Amino acid sequence: MASTLTAYLTTPDGVDLALRDHTPPPPHAYDRTLLLLHGLAGHLGEWDDLLPLLLADGHRVVTYDARGHGASTRRPADMTRAACVRDAVTVIQTLGLAAPGQPPLTVVGQSLGGHTAFLAAAAHPDLFPSLILIEAGPGDPEPALPAHIAGWMDSWPTPFNSPSGAADFFGHESWSHNLEQRPDGWHPRADRATLLAAIEELAETSYAPEWAATTCPTLVVRGDRGTMPAADAARMPISRPPGTRTDLTVIEDAGHDVHLDQPNRLHAAMAEFINSLVVGGS
Repeated sequence: MASTLTAYLTTPDGVDLALRDHTPPPPHAYDRTLLLLHGLAGHLGEWDDLLPLLLADGHRVVTYDARGHGASTRRPADMTRAACVRDAVTVIQTLGLAAPGQPPLTVVGQSLGGHTAFLAAAAHPDLFPSLILIEAGPGDPEPALPAHIAGWMDSWPTPFNSPSGAADFFGHESWSHNLEQRPDGWHPRADRATLLAAIEELAETSYAPEWAATTCPTLVVRGDRGTMPAADAARMPISRPPGTRTDLTVIEDAGHDVHLDQPNRLHAAMAEFINSLVVGGS
C-alpha cells in the first residue's frame, strides 16, 4: 500500500483538520467510500491495520483527526458535539463523498466517533446512507463520565521515555504514533481540557431522540470485553422507526478498541454488512 500524504481542510470556524484520502491502487476503481471517525484521544492512524483490508475490497477510505486530536488544531474554542457533526459534514461535502454519481458512502465511527456519526446522520440523512457504529450508541447520560476520563488521563505516566513505552502502557502500537517529543520526553498529542470539553455534554444529555431519528441501515458492533453494555446495544434496533435496519454483532476477544484488538474480525463483519447493502441496492 502506497503511503498517502496528510492534507489539511479548514472548517468554517477556522479549525484545521488533518486528513488522508486513500484509494485502491490502479487499475482498480473504487466501488464504495468509507469515512472513518476515531474516538476520544485517538487519531487517524488508528485505522492503519484495517486500511489495507478495506482497500483490497475496492473501497476508497477517508480518515481524519477530529478537532482537538492528532495533527488537527489542538485547542479549538468549540468542542461541542454540534461542532464535531459540522466537521464530518464539512469533510463529506468538501470532498464530494456523497455527491450525485459518486459511489455510495458508509460512515464508520468508533466510540465518540460513532456518536458523531449517528448525530450527523440524524441531522443530515441525505449525506449518511449507511453507518457502522463500533462501541457507540446513544446510551444514557453519564454524570460521572468527565471525572472518569479525567482520572484516566491523569493516570498516564507522562512523559514516556520512548514511543514503545507508550505502546506498552496503552496496550497497542497505535498509541505510539500519536506522540510528540519534547525536551523531557514523549507526550500524547492531547490537551486535557480539550478532551474533557469533548465529552462534557454526554454527562447530562440524552441522545435517544437523535438516534430515533436516524433511518439508514446501520451495523452496531460491540467488543465482547468492551465498555458498551449489551443492554444498550439490544435496545438500539427497537428505538428506531419500524422497518429500519439495525444489525448487531459482537467481536470476540475485543475490548473497547475493536479496530485495534481484532481488525481482521472487524473487517469480516464490516464486509458482510457492506456486501448486503450492495445486494440490496443501497
